[in-house]
Amino acid sequence: MKKNGLYSKEEKIFQDKNKLYRAHSVKQIAYSTDPRDFGQVAKSIPCQEACPAKTNIPGYIRCINEKRYGRAYELNRGANIMPGVLGRICSRPCETACRHGAPDNGVSVGICHLKRACADLKSPMHRIIEGLYAPTGKSVAVVGSGPAGLAAAHDLAILGHRAVVFETMEKPGGMLMYGIPEFRLPRDLLMTEINNILRLGVELKTSQAVGTHITLETLTEEFDAVVVAAGCTKPRLLGVEGEDLENVYNGLDFMKAVNASNRGQTPIINETNRQSNRGLSPIKNVAVIGGGFTAVDCARSAIRLGAEEVALYIRKTMDDMRIDETEKHEARFEGIGVESLVQPARILGENGRVSGIAFVRTRIEKTGTPPFKKSVPIAGSEFVVPCDSVIAALGQAPDVHDVSDVLTGLDKDTPATGMKGVFAAGDFVTGSTDVISAIAGGRRTALAVDLYLTAMERKKTVVRLESHATTDRPRSYDFIDRVPMNTIAMDQRLADHTNEVETGFDPDQALEESQRCYLCNLKYEIDPLRCIYCSACIDVAPKDCIKMVETIPVNADGTYGRYAETGQWDKVVSITIDNEACIRCGQCYAVCPMDCISVTKTELIQMDMDE
Repeated sequence: MKKNGLYSKEEKIFQDKNKLYRAHSVKQIAYSTDPRDFGQVAKSIPCQEACPAKTNIPGYIRCINEKRYGRAYELNRGANIMPGVLGRICSRPCETACRHGAPDNGVSVGICHLKRACADLKSPMHRIIEGLYAPTGKSVAVVGSGPAGLAAAHDLAILGHRAVVFETMEKPGGMLMYGIPEFRLPRDLLMTEINNILRLGVELKTSQAVGTHITLETLTEEFDAVVVAAGCTKPRLLGVEGEDLENVYNGLDFMKAVNASNRGQTPIINETNRQSNRGLSPIKNVAVIGGGFTAVDCARSAIRLGAEEVALYIRKTMDDMRIDETEKHEARFEGIGVESLVQPARILGENGRVSGIAFVRTRIEKTGTPPFKKSVPIAGSEFVVPCDSVIAALGQAPDVHDVSDVLTGLDKDTPATGMKGVFAAGDFVTGSTDVISAIAGGRRTALAVDLYLTAMERKKTVVRLESHATTDRPRSYDFIDRVPMNTIAMDQRLADHTNEVETGFDPDQALEESQRCYLCNLKYEIDPLRCIYCSACIDVAPKDCIKMVETIPVNADGTYGRYAETGQWDKVVSITIDNEACIRCGQCYAVCPMDCISVTKTELIQMDMDE
């Protein structure tokens, strides 16, 4: 008999301490492409829906809870390619969406820290699993070895294509290698995860700038397809007087100089550099313009390289900064000031060198379009801040002409371009985003290239449904405080600018944090044909998650709409569990006298179409 979309198997009932439990002799598993199932997963698992790569977050957290670190790593790697990297530098959209962080639910789960934990705690002999396809005989050139290019090359290699990556710089990684400081992302870890991609047969050619050393047109002649994932390399300028003075840097170039330098040869704020810099006075005060991750990285790097005073200057408020709370805390802890509601008016100089920067105050105005507010300068509010270095970290934009003057048809909604066989991925198409978005874009582009080369859809996203016992997660887990990340002391941070600040969780800490996850991939359902409307489930529910409804509308896309609730018993057509509000405590399941509540584990997976 079919029940709740699954095919039933023989069940047995056994008694344990006067309580009935259902145990399936054979697990019920089904694969669905029904829009209702996709809609349910999107609404019920907000962390996964918020992740651009659609990482199975509840799945890997549960594996950490079971101390299956290798399996947790594989669940991560199957979606985001580099778990150890992203466990350190991800922008964490999942945590913003986490149901545990909703009002009255506490603080969001440390999802990113747990991602790092599975990478740190897995066995050093862990065997990475790849579902390799047979060779196709097709070749693809990938322009750029940043997150999008690496993700595209990885998936293309798995799909059986020969992937060759062309990188302008001496080392692979793009922004991961040159844009992020080593105290946040150790380079040995980065190279390990890059080598996990290259070992699939991906060929890497460094110091090869497409557009300079080799043309895009040549690549289209030599390869069956080309993926352009050149990222964002054109810095946004302040557009103020004095921007051409000595010691005015853009954020990306500053971080490149820090990350590409040898110890003792770091840029601007270093004793060796001071002595060789025409005998000029030591640099003391650094003004960093911008409120994103790069701006904070520049400020924290400047502190490590010897600056006496560093401050961030932002147009809006700290609440509007495009970084997570951890980064804000670490910046303040390291002594970096933040001056909000200001914007630069001009940079002052003496003898061709920065001597200060003039700002004007700003105020916030509401707007009718996202982000629904803007900063407006206040007339007559100018003031001057003395400084001897300015870092403008305003972000970057893609530079299409760096790659080719004939590349056309870039559209963030499709990987294809205006050139036959040429595709684009990541920030080169969308503009500056974050690492996880770039990886997701690279993977989408790889599938588009595969379809172009083979004329077959060889992978398809489906919802995997598996029968499941009720959660064994006690209600007391809801009240566990978030486990703070371990960090090194201030003297260790300043001793060497490459020392990693965060040191990760130990197994006990990872276990405790994993217990906080609600396991939102478990779907609780009430069988309306067996329910006797006793309301026992409603009475024990700790949240308003069990509804008396009179209709459940269906949206135009086939997904379920909002429940139409009612308080009148004569209008009730069903008692339904709202999985958007459910915290998976299992109390309704335990109290139901009719045994009419079932639990299904739901997972988004990529299915090979030949299975």
